[in-house]
Amino acid sequence: MVEKGTSLLKKMEISVAEAEKRTGKNAVNMQETYTVYLIEMSVEHIIWTNPVPDSLWRRYSEFELLRNYLLVTYPFLVVPPLPEKRAEFVWHKLSADNMDPDFVERRRVGLENFLLRVASHPDLSTDKIFYSFLTEENGWKETVFETGFQAKADSRLKALNATFRVKNPDKRFAEMKHYGDELQSVISQLLRVRARAADRLYGVYKVHGNYGRVFSEWSAIEKEMGDGLQSAGHHMDAYAASVDDILEEEEHYADQMKEYLFYADALRAVCRKHELTQYELEMAAQDLTSKKQQREELATGTIRTFSLKGVTSKLFGQETPEQREAKLKMLETQIEEGEELVKERNAECEEFVKSAWVDIERFKEQKDHDLREALISYAIMQISMCKKGIQVWNNAKECFSKM
Repeated sequence: MVEKGTSLLKKMEISVAEAEKRTGKNAVNMQETYTVYLIEMSVEHIIWTNPVPDSLWRRYSEFELLRNYLLVTYPFLVVPPLPEKRAEFVWHKLSADNMDPDFVERRRVGLENFLLRVASHPDLSTDKIFYSFLTEENGWKETVFETGFQAKADSRLKALNATFRVKNPDKRFAEMKHYGDELQSVISQLLRVRARAADRLYGVYKVHGNYGRVFSEWSAIEKEMGDGLQSAGHHMDAYAASVDDILEEEEHYADQMKEYLFYADALRAVCRKHELTQYELEMAAQDLTSKKQQREELATGTIRTFSLKGVTSKLFGQETPEQREAKLKMLETQIEEGEELVKERNAECEEFVKSAWVDIERFKEQKDHDLREALISYAIMQISMCKKGIQVWNNAKECFSKM
């Protein structure tokens, strides 16, 4: 295994080389068509205890299982997201079918990016299950389920609405959760605008094909002007046909933005898990306070708050000294256990905050760098596209000038 504090990506090259469509039977014994992805690895400068395969195939559902395990095991980390399962925010000429070859190719790129993100993470890259995912062709799923991560996930699901009950939420995490909401909102809007612009751009380019047709028809009835019109028509046809490659490149930049759309949810997940940790601490402290109050009431014989037990004592008489002594002993034991639990919960909460904030700062640096690069590249692409459009019309102008 890779030593703690180093990333796996420094020791191993990882790629998702290709996708393949297969047919087989699912869990309920029904025929289904699915896609598998070939993961290839190249290992250098590291000694492994067991031979590592050069490549293996994984389904998208296995990537999902890996990420779910990481989410439960590392609740304090911003776990990299997977690419979308079904296409969203696409321009209407692009297929939204998850078996469409273009979509499968984009998802292949996204899955490779997910593996590279995890493999370069200082903590996630050293996880044994992640290593198993990359190196065990068979039996990997059993290894995951043996960790018992699902039971941990199920036990915490019931308290996911802790945010509505936490009395003293951490202001930093509350602000970060709000930022995650806003980031998701603005990126969603940006992707919708881009999809609408792509639709219109597609229409504009294809309409230029009509120029080509008209110039070609016109050239047939002209003698002196015919060659110039025919040449201009060819330029227009080429311009109209170029839109498919342009929008395919645009989709690449859209996928980079989509990654951070899903990253926003991963960021909010860390904040929700902190709320749960805080909630468990507050519940333990509240229970301890209640037990101490019961001990005081039992020791002094005074009831400070209304309770059914207090009314019962007044109606049917007080407990015997022996009964009271036994209850006091039981409360003392429960208080000792409660104090220990509060101490554990407090340490857990402090450790969560410390680890989470380090990773959130790492994520913010990564986000700023990636989004800046993506937006600059997108702007450069748009400039290049406009220059090509200008060149087409300059070429057409020269054709007209020679007539």
